[in-house]
Amino acid sequence: MPFQRLQKFHWFQKKRFGLSVFNYMVTSNHVHLLIKDTGPNVIADIMQLIAGRTAQEYNQRKGRQGAFWEDRYHATAIEADEHLNRCLIYIDFNMVRAGVVSHPVDWAHSGYREIQEPPKRYAVIDLEGLAALCGFTDLRDFHRQWVEQALENGCAPRDDRWSEAIAVGRLAFVETKTILASKPCIGKC
Repeated sequence: MPFQRLQKFHWFQKKRFGLSVFNYMVTSNHVHLLIKDTGPNVIADIMQLIAGRTAQEYNQRKGRQGAFWEDRYHATAIEADEHLNRCLIYIDFNMVRAGVVSHPVDWAHSGYREIQEPPKRYAVIDLEGLAALCGFTDLRDFHRQWVEQALENGCAPRDDRWSEAIAVGRLAFVETKTILASKPCIGKC
């Protein structure tokens, strides 16, 4: 799916589900979304729509059938504190870590540019909501400083917590989310 159509698709899903997108990164083989869950099954429904739309458009262009994405999505609950700030930067640095670009501004298909220079139409990122969660009125300056600091410190290294954990945050937050995500074990476990 061309990036502009994906961007408009996100914008329409934001309107349809009340979705708050705080950051994103679109690569050739995966997507990172930092979003606020707005209700039961909203994330699952949105991911199903994105996966279905992407496969449908790709298959039409290539004259094929079947799934486009290899794996199902993974959701990680993130506490709205410094962990949210770190996740924001972690997403920005995806293509820097991959060696494709030297600065997040160089990758057009991400939220970095939108945070720094919000578009007049079809904004995907909820800057007001993100600024409120991060505790800043002018998020752009802090965001730019975080990125520059990460560049000086050698980037934001790959961290499996963001893609494999159930939750990231303080212990009490993680324990609460882990309990909510646990399935009861009946019989042999």
